[in-house]
Amino acid sequence: MAKIVLARIDDRLIHGQVMTAWLQYTGGNHIVIVDEPTAADEFTKSIISMAVPGGIDLSIADIEDGAELLKNAPANDKIIILTKGPEAYLQLIEKGVALEKIIIGGMGVNKNRSKFYKNISASDNERETFRKIVDHGVEMSIHIIPDEKAVSVKGLL
Repeated sequence: MAKIVLARIDDRLIHGQVMTAWLQYTGGNHIVIVDEPTAADEFTKSIISMAVPGGIDLSIADIEDGAELLKNAPANDKIIILTKGPEAYLQLIEKGVALEKIIIGGMGVNKNRSKFYKNISASDNERETFRKIVDHGVEMSIHIIPDEKAVSVKGLL
């Protein structure tokens, strides 16, 4: 079975922090983006694929296909999972994807979100989803870059 080396929530998905700090820190060799709108948008998928370094596999999937891919990935895969929000992770967990830890790296302000911790924002629904994920026994923390200390989400709820 493949090893999940990072499960991260970041509404930007692929960007400099993921491609430099986290990719190097985790030794990941396969990025799996699980996001319904992104999976359905060929243009966005092509743009994202250009941001991924050579030698790193990229899969972009909806929830159903993402769950199957994650449960059946080759043993030598070191997977980095990226989603835009916590709901995708809750759905993956409910579909049998085993996750030990999820980190929040970037959740920006929008009309439905309010400040959760420093520059991380979350809506009431997202906060409730955090609780449900934690209730499944999954550790959640805010961890922007590897060099910074992680902050437990459980203590913020």
